[in-house]
Amino acid sequence: MQTTFTETQLKDPAIQRSNEILRSCVHCGFCTATCPTYQVLGDELDSPRGRIYLIKDMLENSRVPDAKTVKHIDRCLSCLACMTTCPSGVHYMHLVDHARDYIEQTYKRPFSDRALRWILARILPYPTRFRIALLGAKIGRPFAWAMPDARLRAMLEMAPRRIPPVSRNDDPQTFQAAAPRRKRVALMTGCAQKALNTDINDATIRLLTRMGCEVVVAEGAGCCGALTHHMGKTAESHATAAKNIRAWTTEMDAEGLDAIVINTSGCGTTVKDYGHMFRNDPLAQDAERVSAIAKDVSEVLIELSRDTPEVAAARPARDKIAGTDAAPKSDPVPQGLVVAYHAACSLQHGQQIKTYPKDLLKRAGFTVVEPSDPHLCCGSAGTYNLMQPEISKQLKTRKIRTLEAKAPDIIAAGNIGCMMQIGSGTGVPVVHTVELLDWASGGPRPPALDADDERKPAVPILR
Repeated sequence: MQTTFTETQLKDPAIQRSNEILRSCVHCGFCTATCPTYQVLGDELDSPRGRIYLIKDMLENSRVPDAKTVKHIDRCLSCLACMTTCPSGVHYMHLVDHARDYIEQTYKRPFSDRALRWILARILPYPTRFRIALLGAKIGRPFAWAMPDARLRAMLEMAPRRIPPVSRNDDPQTFQAAAPRRKRVALMTGCAQKALNTDINDATIRLLTRMGCEVVVAEGAGCCGALTHHMGKTAESHATAAKNIRAWTTEMDAEGLDAIVINTSGCGTTVKDYGHMFRNDPLAQDAERVSAIAKDVSEVLIELSRDTPEVAAARPARDKIAGTDAAPKSDPVPQGLVVAYHAACSLQHGQQIKTYPKDLLKRAGFTVVEPSDPHLCCGSAGTYNLMQPEISKQLKTRKIRTLEAKAPDIIAAGNIGCMMQIGSGTGVPVVHTVELLDWASGGPRPPALDADDERKPAVPILR
């Protein structure tokens, strides 16, 4: 694609990067075939190719974006399926991130939009605030029908019926390896996940320590910055990301780290991009160091099982979690449980990790099935299901239909956003991949497998 940026414009590193990306696009249109919003809306401007044209025009002319441009860019899920499909290697993620930052700086949104974005940015990245908001949503859920704004209704409807107790495993501390130490890793405990589902981090710690990892929850680490980053609030996202970089490099420079383990794939895609995000910042070198060792939990588990594959199946005598020697109560895994694996977009497209979670589940004895069109987004996409509820609902309905068509006992995913999105519309239990792997290797039965409301039948102990 030909571009006409001036020399002055190209002195801006962000414009320079966007120019490189735009020039790599050859207008082929392969991206439209895998774009969820194009499939739902059928509008060229709601495809990656259409948005690229809008972004090019906006940036080249240094113009204040109009409402039409903002609408179509806002409708992008950032699922990154287009990057998997693109034969020319167009790095759409960096381009749309720049566009969102530019819009945030130059466009004045309607008051209701500004207010919603402000609220989300002030609540979701902070677990305590989020918990309080969830309590309010629980009270307000019966009155969701009366809300005049679809986005407010979506916020109430998406709130979980049960808010888990605070887990002390999320506090800064070190968990010693239960087997001879093979790795020292930092676990990113996240932000929203700590309020929505504490079982995921608990299972991750049990599984990693059982397989010979010393697990560190670093002092000062928190939200990865993705939620605000994808809203175009660059200063806020970089501030939280910088805290993580400092926290993890402190551990790297002290006792060393073999990996930074991330069990929420949306966070993983962002942390792996810290090197790019901070490329012109004094923290550039440290950010690159962090990105270089950031790994999805499935990557680390595959590495560990390659060395000693029997470890994954070994049932430990006891697990030492949160300073206790008591082994968690465990039920045996029934033979032949059918697990429908949902591939989170941030994992399969953002990080290009496609087979590891399925391989691990199969090795653990589960029967793994996949829905049709597994490359398509479930509609969660961070805060997308709250800001674009109509489109998100259509994507969710389609995803659940294809998952349930496989008649699974359990649905597994590697991202808390996907789990909440899918779980809000199906009676099939939805759990994180690590919870199943922990269960299969001696950990407790995932709590989500036991019925907690009328929509979710319990998974039987024996089939």
